[in-house]
Amino acid sequence: MKREQLLTRLDERWNEFKESFAGLTQEQMLRPGVTELWSVKDVVAHVSTWEEEALKYLPIVLAGKKPPLYAVQYGGLDAFNAKMTVEKRDLTLTEVLERCETTHQKLVEYIETVPEEEFTTETKFRHRLRLDTYSHYPLHTKMVREWRELKKI
Repeated sequence: MKREQLLTRLDERWNEFKESFAGLTQEQMLRPGVTELWSVKDVVAHVSTWEEEALKYLPIVLAGKKPPLYAVQYGGLDAFNAKMTVEKRDLTLTEVLERCETTHQKLVEYIETVPEEEFTTETKFRHRLRLDTYSHYPLHTKMVREWRELKKI
């Protein structure tokens, strides 16, 4: 895979994710139930959180170092996700959507600066990028679409 192929895949999955909640009203975006207590706003904030994590830790991975383990720092991924959900719960919908777009744009800009060889084989960098982004988005795209279908929205 080349950087442009990766960016195309990233863009396709990103657009699918955004399309999953396109056209929802503010009330619908804030309604819990997409996953137990999460609203669409919470799902968007969650996806944005993982892009923030990518921006924080991809440079460390690129430098050949190991980022801290979530199990050690937070007690695991579920604990991290719960903590971040609580931290972002008081953000307005507008703030979540703006942060989401800004963070995604920063991530794309960062990827454009990474040496091409990081994309041509399954490097630790590419592995982390995939987990935090284009293989992560479809999980939440599906959640939102299934919720909309169930609620007939």
